[in-house]
Amino acid sequence: MRILIPTPLRPYAAKQDAVEVPAKTVGEALSGLTSQYSDLRRHLYTDDGKLRAFVNVYLNDEDIRYLQKENTPVRDGDTLSIVPSIAGGGCRCLGGCCCCPR
Repeated sequence: MRILIPTPLRPYAAKQDAVEVPAKTVGEALSGLTSQYSDLRRHLYTDDGKLRAFVNVYLNDEDIRYLQKENTPVRDGDTLSIVPSIAGGGCRCLGGCCCCPR
């Protein structure tokens, strides 16, 4: 399956705009992505292994929160899009997100 990498995260994925990974679920796809590019893990997941609240993931334009979340099955030819939330004002994360990495 193909995972689209947003511009702010590309420096952590060898500057690629997309990555191909074998997977049966969204969770396996994201795990494969972070296995290949370990620096992405801290931008996508909290310290306790949960997908960060500001990271939106879409499977073929469907928000996985309204499907089966990380257990959502995927097929060959599917596209996964990672879309970090953008909010107005200054970021207060102190360097722990994709908008202002440590």
